[in-house]
Amino acid sequence: MNSTLFGEDLEAKPAALAALARLLDAGDPFEGLARRFDRIVFLGMGSSRYAAGVAAARLRAAGVDAVAEYASAALATPPGPRTAAVVVSASGGSRETLDALARHTGRSFVVALTNRPGSPVTEGADLVVPMLAGEERGGVACRTFQHTLALLLTLAEGPTAVAGLVRRAAEATADLLERRPEWLADAVALLDGPHGVYTIAPAERLSSAEQSALMFREGPRRQADACETGDWAHVDVYLTKTCDYRAVLFPGSRYDDQAMEWIRQRGSRVLTVGGEAEGQAAAVRYRHDDDPGVALLTETLVPELVAAALWGRATT
Repeated sequence: MNSTLFGEDLEAKPAALAALARLLDAGDPFEGLARRFDRIVFLGMGSSRYAAGVAAARLRAAGVDAVAEYASAALATPPGPRTAAVVVSASGGSRETLDALARHTGRSFVVALTNRPGSPVTEGADLVVPMLAGEERGGVACRTFQHTLALLLTLAEGPTAVAGLVRRAAEATADLLERRPEWLADAVALLDGPHGVYTIAPAERLSSAEQSALMFREGPRRQADACETGDWAHVDVYLTKTCDYRAVLFPGSRYDDQAMEWIRQRGSRVLTVGGEAEGQAAAVRYRHDDDPGVALLTETLVPELVAAALWGRATT
């Protein structure tokens, strides 16, 4: 893992997204999967599972029986001929994911979503879908997370709609990268506290909070945790009483005001990304941030860049 190369991986996001949009222009990478089976189970770990959780929720809202599971779970959806198992692994070699794959191979319809065609996760798969994220030389799943989200969204929304969304996300990503001198230093200073970073997002975009917290843990090795906005008042609010609480809020939940009321009362500090909230310490806005789909694919770049800066400082 390398902080400089991680930064270069982030810089390459717009170009990688453009290539993904061209893939989606060419057709449906999943070939109508959601309409051919009684249920879809997504299997993965880490960032792969974060992305799958959001996709499964969207499919359920569309009337499809879909669930995202830890690949490591002992109690799991059983295989069967009317089940599609979508196995997600950027590296194609995660031990837990390969173990879960073994349960479904030859018994379910298996889809391998990976950034490494020909890797072990593709062996025996009925369909292989490439992420097209390119090599992540920094050793951190950033573009692969973004591409996994986009590709899984096609199951609910179709490739044409998602291709347009990906292009808008590329524009939003480029906008954030180009305007770093305007916001990054202040964001780093705000989140560089003694008790870690906390990330908050609505259930529909919970992957943004989960991925962002992971970036702070994985790169600069900072304490970080993710929370759903409504649940925050039940599980994380207590930290604002005793900690120097620094958080990233991804607005869009009907419960934003509830969380911010406690944060204002206790003098905690919040950076909002893609919107505004009363009592915020600062906000980072970007092109198309009023589109929830663009936000889903883009907003993690802000914590990723902050994490890269903190990581680079720690290694110098």
